[in-house]
Amino acid sequence: MSIASTAQESATVLDGKALAKQIEQQLSTRVDAIKAKTGRTPILATILVGEDPASATYVRMKGNACKRVGMSSIKVEMPHSTTTEQLMAKVNELNDNPDVHGILLQHPVPEHIDERACFERIDLRKDVDGVTCLGFGRMAMQQPAYGSCTPQGIMHLLEHYGIELAGLEAVVVGRSAILGKPMAMMLLNANCTVTICHSRTQDLESHIKRADIVVGAVGVPELIKAEWIKAGAVVIDAGFHPTENGGVGDIEMQGVADIASAYTPVPGGVGPMTINTLIRQTVDAAEKAAGL
Repeated sequence: MSIASTAQESATVLDGKALAKQIEQQLSTRVDAIKAKTGRTPILATILVGEDPASATYVRMKGNACKRVGMSSIKVEMPHSTTTEQLMAKVNELNDNPDVHGILLQHPVPEHIDERACFERIDLRKDVDGVTCLGFGRMAMQQPAYGSCTPQGIMHLLEHYGIELAGLEAVVVGRSAILGKPMAMMLLNANCTVTICHSRTQDLESHIKRADIVVGAVGVPELIKAEWIKAGAVVIDAGFHPTENGGVGDIEMQGVADIASAYTPVPGGVGPMTINTLIRQTVDAAEKAAGL
């Protein structure tokens, strides 16, 4: 799909929920093949530190996704008082467990813990959430690595819908280590011209108005206004903020369907692809461990 050819047609809804369900069927077949060869079930280990309700919900959703494809999950729960050293020791233990193929340390951890140091302890072969510096560097240099799950899921969604990226001007609003920065690198590797905007960007509107692809990844409800969107642009909203009516993203979506060539709904767009990518990359890791 090219931007020009769809500018005057109805916008394509980039349905992450439907694609994730389709991919899960394929993953179930791959998991069965791993079990048949090794006699073992692929395992994702999730580490939850503290009692943050939202984090607990995310971990539960990831466990449910494992079950749907026939994988197992180990849920490691640690108290808020856990130290950096104790968390590192747990990561080391999971690194050394040959039955564990992927490790997820749920973000955020309590403030007194050095989260980055704990992320870096995750074995690159098990970094299925794409959080290590080494994994990021290898991805940026187009070497084998597991990409951060949300941007990797977005790239898979764009590929599935045939969005032709080469030569397009992409604006990523947000610069987090697990979303904005890897998203920009993935788009750059796909031959886009990339601008990264953030909380201190001056005249954000002018950057958005020239973008062929807009990625909202800043964590501020409806910061990006629909009237800023260029006709025919591809609009990707990676934000989610609960409201009384269900929720909104980082982009004001009212009217976007009449402007854009394609867009992700909120919810049902990017979110399902994030968890799906985590599971898919765990299956990838299990296949590598099994020699498949």
